[in-house]
Amino acid sequence: MSKEKKFRVDFHTHIIPDNFPDLEAKYGDDRFPTLKHTCSCGAEIYKDSKVFRKIEDNAWDPEKRIAQMDEEGVDVQVLSPIPVTFTYWADPEKCLELSKAQNDFIASCVGKYPDRFVGLGTVPLQDADLAIAEMERAINELGLKGIEIGSNANGKTLDDPEILRFIEAAAKMDVPIFVHPWATIGVERMPKHNFMYSIGMPSETALAAASLIFSGILDKYPNFKICFSHGGGSLPYLLPRIDQAWDVWPHIRTTEQPPSYYAKKLYFDTLVYDPRNLQFMLEKFGADHIIMGTDYPFLLREVPPGKVVELLESVTEEEVKQMLGENAIDFLGLSKSNYIKETVK
Repeated sequence: MSKEKKFRVDFHTHIIPDNFPDLEAKYGDDRFPTLKHTCSCGAEIYKDSKVFRKIEDNAWDPEKRIAQMDEEGVDVQVLSPIPVTFTYWADPEKCLELSKAQNDFIASCVGKYPDRFVGLGTVPLQDADLAIAEMERAINELGLKGIEIGSNANGKTLDDPEILRFIEAAAKMDVPIFVHPWATIGVERMPKHNFMYSIGMPSETALAAASLIFSGILDKYPNFKICFSHGGGSLPYLLPRIDQAWDVWPHIRTTEQPPSYYAKKLYFDTLVYDPRNLQFMLEKFGADHIIMGTDYPFLLREVPPGKVVELLESVTEEEVKQMLGENAIDFLGLSKSNYIKETVK
């Protein structure tokens, strides 16, 4: 494979405002996440009156991120909120307040460095009307290019009528959606070993993707762009079993075609760590539906960005370029000329 410098877009990165709103103090509810700075270069996210995660300043400082992007060869990052901040459990108006603050912050980062960042917003998914209104503001007024949503809202999967109202509005507006797992199934059985991240999230993502497929939304909007994080979790490996269930139980069918037909319409990031897993996904979905993403800036992220793509053996130079950067540009409906530069030999 050629060693020329390739254009890279990290589609899966998270950011939080350094002045994150303290809704715990405002509303007297410690379920709201809060940010407590421990020094100029570090902070802790608290939830339920205990430390949820320790972070460094690259989680909120765009200049710090750009320096690290330059070191690691990333041209553009797609910024999205940290899933713990979704707060779908809260009163919808309070969730909207937090969504607006984050969307404004992400838009400000993009506005300051428009050639290095692209923004995805967040919405109060538990209330379709508020979610649609905030999506319209984020896209039409703030200039964000898509919306990140959780894999469920208070236990309601993506085929829930209220959530589907939002998803259909996004499809009509041609707004790309990025689905990230949160509030995972079986979380009560995963307190040890950080299994929520290593096992719960991939399982949750598969359930979310299957729920979307069975919703029928992809029959109605076949060109709708929706990307699932972490390589779709366990979905790629479960598709034959899901197809078999669809085939042998006609009463569960809600779509015109079997689930694997619709899975090929979905997009997936590359965060699977092993090139053999990614090769399997390529065979299932094609290189044009796979987008490089690392989960920056957290511990489970891929370093260096695009490593698993470059470890692939049976791919063309064009497929590598697609996965490393061009697919993200196409997915988000951006102008290639604004981002893709001449490669350096």
